[in-house]
Amino acid sequence: MKTEGLVKKNILVIPGDGIGPEVTAWGQAALEKIAEAYQHEFHFSSGSMGHVAIEAMGNPLPDETLEMARKSDAILFGAIGHIKYDLDPSLKIRPEQGLLKIRKELGLYANIRPIKLFDELLEASPLKPEILRGADILFFRELTGDVYFGKKERSADGNTASDLMVYSRYEVERIAHKAYQAASTRRKKLCSVDKANVLESSRLWRETVQDISIQYPEVETEHLFVDNAAMQLIHSPRRFDVILTGNLFGDILTDEASQIAGSMGMLASASLGDTIGFYEPIHGSAHDIAGKKMANPIASILSAALMLDLSFSLKKESNSIIQAVSRVLKEGFRTNDIANSETPSHNILRTDEIGAKIVEQI
Repeated sequence: MKTEGLVKKNILVIPGDGIGPEVTAWGQAALEKIAEAYQHEFHFSSGSMGHVAIEAMGNPLPDETLEMARKSDAILFGAIGHIKYDLDPSLKIRPEQGLLKIRKELGLYANIRPIKLFDELLEASPLKPEILRGADILFFRELTGDVYFGKKERSADGNTASDLMVYSRYEVERIAHKAYQAASTRRKKLCSVDKANVLESSRLWRETVQDISIQYPEVETEHLFVDNAAMQLIHSPRRFDVILTGNLFGDILTDEASQIAGSMGMLASASLGDTIGFYEPIHGSAHDIAGKKMANPIASILSAALMLDLSFSLKKESNSIIQAVSRVLKEGFRTNDIANSETPSHNILRTDEIGAKIVEQI
């Protein structure tokens, strides 16, 4: 099986924390199988980030990892975080600082999260199948602005704290263009989510999106306040095509939307700038199941598919991974997080078992 022309790419794999190494191994395995099947050359290197990097080097993003990232064509990432930091908010060096820094250093300002339900998993979602069937949403979350990067202050007595929500017009413009370009190739509908009735930064966001929308007259533009958007995602998910929103609102809404797909273990994401792409599952490090081989590797495998599509323009190869996932699900195989009471126990597979079945299908 061959595609038009050999593609040579350098891919940095950052397994990260918790279940990250377990699931990322299968994202990499899928890419290796693609390279073999379509006669491409993918060269893999490995870097450290997060809690494991703090433990080893005292730095959540070692300089060596950042340098490797800059030299790569794309990055496959696992997960970040550890329970010790959740239990002690006062710790100054934290795993998430590594993730925020690499996004900033590489200029990864657009987080893209497809929310598409496999029909085989209609029963895995807590929502009714008749509400879900046909839902296909593409989120564009701005990634390098907002309260995550604004000035943070704590009063001298420790009793008052603030986080500054900041956006500049150019930050909104660049992600709005990406979202509108995507909407132009889909159902030509874009919903911009903000809180313009309360927040000045959201008023700038809405004004800027309205200005950009004029350049895309073929795309129908809708504006929703974030609280209404959260309600509509559950009530009428099929009404949405492309959703454009800021960093904080996007973080919350995409996790909510994960329930449309039945599990966070099913959802891939891409963080893009103007050069390097960063691909990761949307789930966390899940330390409660780390090492137990219970984690769902499908989101990492689908993140590899996104990489092939968005960074390498290998649409056919990307689709072959998605189709492999679909075939395994149609055969009735599940991980624990997407199984239900009707799933036979012998069809509930461990991480490596379902990963191997999917890779075999590519």
